[in-house]
Amino acid sequence: MKRTIFVAIALSLACTTAQQQVARDPLAFDRAIMNPSAKACDDFYEYTNGGWLAAHPIPPEYTAYGVGTIVTEDNRAVLHEILEAAAAKPAAQRNANEQKIGDFWTSCMDESGIEKAGVAPLQPELDRINAIASVADLNAELAHLQSTGSRTLLSLRSEQDAKKSTEVIARLGAGGIGLPDRDYYFKTDAATQKIRDEYTKYVSTIFKLTGDDDATAAKNADAVMRIEKSLAEPMLTRVARRDPAATYHRMTIAELAASAPNIDWNAYVASANLKSSDPINVTQPKFVALVNHQITDTPLADWKAYLRFHLVNEYAPTLSSAFVNADFQFRGGALTGQKEQQPRWKRCVARADAVLGEALGQAYVEKKFPPEAKKKMTELVGNLIGALHANLETLDWMSAQTRKNAIAKLESFNRKIGYPDQWRDYSKLSITPSSYTANIMTSNQFDLQHDIDQIGRPVDRGEWGMTPPTYNAYYDASLNEIVFPAGMLQFPMFDIRQDDAFNYGAIGSVIGHEMSHGFDDQGSQFDAQGNLANWWTPEDKKKFDAKAECIVRQFESYYIEPNVHHNGKLVAGESIADLGGAVIAWEAWQRSLAGKPKPPVIDGFTPEQRFFLGYARARASNMRPETARLRVATDPHPVNKFRVNGPLSNMTQFASAFQCKSGDAMVRSDRCVIW
Repeated sequence: MKRTIFVAIALSLACTTAQQQVARDPLAFDRAIMNPSAKACDDFYEYTNGGWLAAHPIPPEYTAYGVGTIVTEDNRAVLHEILEAAAAKPAAQRNANEQKIGDFWTSCMDESGIEKAGVAPLQPELDRINAIASVADLNAELAHLQSTGSRTLLSLRSEQDAKKSTEVIARLGAGGIGLPDRDYYFKTDAATQKIRDEYTKYVSTIFKLTGDDDATAAKNADAVMRIEKSLAEPMLTRVARRDPAATYHRMTIAELAASAPNIDWNAYVASANLKSSDPINVTQPKFVALVNHQITDTPLADWKAYLRFHLVNEYAPTLSSAFVNADFQFRGGALTGQKEQQPRWKRCVARADAVLGEALGQAYVEKKFPPEAKKKMTELVGNLIGALHANLETLDWMSAQTRKNAIAKLESFNRKIGYPDQWRDYSKLSITPSSYTANIMTSNQFDLQHDIDQIGRPVDRGEWGMTPPTYNAYYDASLNEIVFPAGMLQFPMFDIRQDDAFNYGAIGSVIGHEMSHGFDDQGSQFDAQGNLANWWTPEDKKKFDAKAECIVRQFESYYIEPNVHHNGKLVAGESIADLGGAVIAWEAWQRSLAGKPKPPVIDGFTPEQRFFLGYARARASNMRPETARLRVATDPHPVNKFRVNGPLSNMTQFASAFQCKSGDAMVRSDRCVIW
């Protein structure tokens, strides 16, 4: 079910070796990771992490390498052991979850069988596309692809209604383009043009691999590019989509059908058993209008080429090596600068987590998230809630009415820590050891049906949007909840043996980040019940917007290379949350010290300094230039250097801890202050 989810940290996965482990002494801060020639008040990110960054170049199989990705690799190693054990266990001794994860692992690791099969697992679907002979056939095929879980063109799923948060309704999303963002079809700079050229080559390669000669492949690739550019034209930009109101257009199925009569909506919604009077949120009506015209205006031969490519493109990573390599050369090499493909076992672990994450997650939490860790995290979250409550009570720019509503929203936060209270039931998902592609196709249908089945039912407030082994966290505006998977709650982000200053700086700031999302430029539009509704006085909203504009200006000034800077409006929400997270974590840590002796100096650092070292340490990451450019173009998170220096340069607490003075780079003259 689609909800309004704001993610804490955008991660690029990276590997680790036995020689590249983070020091495991829970109290030690290894000065070797620092840059002794850097100054805290000039560039705190480099000061804290420069030695580590220099000593840890990005492995060729990765687009980035960071402290967080070491945790991801540790988590992956645990999942690898679980999968191998399940696959090796005699069938008669396996439980239902072990059968599924074991057989999935076997199918994914069966390289010889996959190589022998080639594109054959997709042949029945390709034959359906090749048989299209009329607009009616095209409509039938679009409906069929929807029923298989494909997201080509129009994606029908469920959604918690943004303005009636107790209802689950149908949602029609826009898609069908193969480049990372609609802007890639229109920007004229050399780097973007190069990516378009590489994409066109990739599309042509896929056609050749499925039997076209060179001339036909080139012709079909041109058709795909024409259709995709046409589809991209009416799509909302990423900045526009950050406004929840811009993607809320509730209507009935009958009204949708009347607005786009060339699309066979009866066939399209059949899998969801929807009636003409049922509500549906059409996220991008202009896109639907374009598709309605293109259904009849675009030659069927072009549509057949387009659908054929997108089907194979979707499943390319599951097919023989020729398809896998073509996919990697574009998505890994051209888009992100990745030099080598990850080993197959790593790719299979990641896919198993995506398909069977809660089946794997049950075994993962038994190994990696003991009850005492959950207890400590529950305490930390409670302290952060208390700190933000106190903060809201004293904000001089917030009126009494808005303050009352803000506190009500905060007190309504649902807190999810570690893993779900009730695990997902996979009993209706059939997994076999014989075909990796078939397993992915079956799991796509299973996920679609699970999602569609939510329509018309009470909102499932126990469902998670991430698997327990995931190194990430999120805030869900529709459910008004903060969620911290067990995979995130590992060293160095969190360690129950670690001193509080370091823990509050690292994981505490993430907790505060998620809480802040409830009050950032997007989350502030949702009330305590998760409804898209204004709860601000007009004057308070103006004040908040002015403070948010300070963040926009700040991040517009951050360049990753000459002529390439962050889009302040795109990263505003995450950057507001980063600043809020750091401020709230600091205040929560201060509150936790009440009635206790002052913490000692450790490794030559005061507790105040260790708080900020913990914050920066957890965000160390090297990133390839291509990946950084992609992130600036598409990701609402800034690159990690500015996720550290940006918020901390606004904090007087940081300046005091390191004796920074006016004029230092880490002391902004135009400080952004929200919380």
